[in-house]
Amino acid sequence: MYKVMALDIGTKRIGIALSDYLLMLANGHSYISREPEDKAVEKILEIAKSNNVKKIVVGVPVNMDNSKGFQAEDCINFSKKLNGYEILYEDERLTSDLAEENLREKKIDFRKDKGLVDIESACIILEQYLAKESK
Repeated sequence: MYKVMALDIGTKRIGIALSDYLLMLANGHSYISREPEDKAVEKILEIAKSNNVKKIVVGVPVNMDNSKGFQAEDCINFSKKLNGYEILYEDERLTSDLAEENLREKKIDFRKDKGLVDIESACIILEQYLAKESK
């Protein structure tokens, strides 16, 4: 049995979510600083190992016209450093807006801690992936 990890990779922070062992639920784990990048990669790999992760789903911000811009390429390039794991990509268009809406509904004030949005975005990315896999 294994878990799946999802990453919402931004320019400042990386939101992390983990599935359960049944691959049905997405749970927010944490967020980490993107810089220094080698430390971020090290921390992600450490979390993956300690949680028995087999696959890492990376959110890729695809443009509305389905093209990949600079940020999408940046996410893909970062993910190539996560050696030893199967890397999958999930369209994360509009997840930040949805994440903010979800946090508002839960009455969580994220204005002072934007990392909460990153964690919630990672959960949404993971939920999208798990929903597709369960079909």
